Amino acid sequence: MNYRRAVIPALVGALLITLLLWWAGASAQALQLRGSTSVFDMDSVNELRRWLMPWSYDSSVAVPSDGSADAGTGLTGDTPYAGLYSTAMQIRFVAVFAFFLAGTLLLLRRIPPARGRTPATLLALWAWGPVSATLAVTVSAPWLIASREHGSYRVLPQLAGVIASSGPVPVFAGLLAALLTVLVARVSAKDAEPLPRRDVPARAARLAASAGTAVVALSLAVLSYQSVAAWIQTSFSGVGLLSEPGDLLRQWLLLGAWSGPATTSLGHWLLYRAADVLLLAVVWWSLRLLPGLLTRTTVPAMAVGAVCATVLGLLASQVLHMAIDDTAAVWGPVHVFSALGTGVPAALTFGLTAGLAALATLRLAGDRDPLPSSVVPA
Repeated sequence: MNYRRAVIPALVGALLITLLLWWAGASAQALQLRGSTSVFDMDSVNELRRWLMPWSYDSSVAVPSDGSADAGTGLTGDTPYAGLYSTAMQIRFVAVFAFFLAGTLLLLRRIPPARGRTPATLLALWAWGPVSATLAVTVSAPWLIASREHGSYRVLPQLAGVIASSGPVPVFAGLLAALLTVLVARVSAKDAEPLPRRDVPARAARLAASAGTAVVALSLAVLSYQSVAAWIQTSFSGVGLLSEPGDLLRQWLLLGAWSGPATTSLGHWLLYRAADVLLLAVVWWSLRLLPGLLTRTTVPAMAVGAVCATVLGLLASQVLHMAIDDTAAVWGPVHVFSALGTGVPAALTFGLTAGLAALATLRLAGDRDPLPSSVVPA
C-alpha cells in the first residue's frame, strides 16, 4: 500500500484515538458528581479518576502524577499556571494525533491489510496506540510539570511520574482506533496491487527473532529483578536539580519488577513467571513472522514492528496477570485493569533495540531483502 492510499485510514485512526482520549478526559468531571459513589465504590471511583486525569483539560481537578492529591486540589482560576496546564494538554493531544498518524502510515505501508496480513496489521496498530500516548505524554510533560508551583522540585522523579501516568485508557482507545483504521484501509486497498509476501529463510528468521528476544529478555529478566532495579533507582547520588535520574531510568529500562521465590510459595512464584515466559514467547513469535509480513525489511519498519511486538507481549503478560490476580474482591473490579499499559516506555526502548538487532542478524544471516521482480495482484 502506497502512502496515498494509507493516508486516509491513518488520518481516520489518528482522529478517532484523539477524540476518544479527549472524551475520556472530559468524562473525568462526571466522577466528581455526588452520585458517582452510588454507581462505583470509592476505590473504583479513585482508580477511574486516576485513569482519566492525564487526558482531562479541567485543571481544577488535576492531580499530581503520583496521584497523592484529592480532587479539587488542582489549579483554579485564570493564572499563569493554569495557562501552562492548558498548553500542556493542547500539546498532548496534538502529539497523540501526530505520533499515531506517523506510525500508522508506516505500518500500513509496510504491513498492508491484504494477502493474509490483516490480523498482523490490526495487532500492530493496536500496540501502537499506547506507544503514541506514552510519547505524547512525554513530550507534554515539561509544560505539565511547570504548571505546578513546585515544578522545579525533583524534576526527574516528576517527569517519571508523568510518563507513567497514561494509564489503561489508551489501550482501549487504541483497540477501537485500530479496528476502524483496518476497516478503512481494507476499503482503500481494495483495488491496489500489494507486493507479495516475502519468502524469508527460516533459519535467518529464527536467528533474528532470537537476537531480538534476547534484547527484550535483558530488561525483563535482568534489569527488572528487584535487586538490580533497586540498584538502578538508588545508585545515583549528589545534589542539584538533576540529581535523581533513578526514577526516570526505571520507567525506560524496566518492563516489570520481580523477586526470587523466598517471599512466596514456589508454585505461586512460578505462576507469575509464566507471564514473563508468555511475554518472551509473543515477542519471539512476532519477530519470527515480522520479516515475512513486511513488504520490505527497512530499518524503520523493523524498529516500529519490534516495538509493537514488545508491547503486544507486554499486554499479553498483563492479561495473564489479571487472570491470576486475586485482588479484585478487595479493591473492586476496576482495579484488575490498573496495570494494563504499564511498562510501555521500557517496551519502546528495548523494542527499538530489538528491532535493530533482529535486522542486523537478518542481514548477517544472508537475507538481503530483494525486491520482487513482479507484483502479484491482490
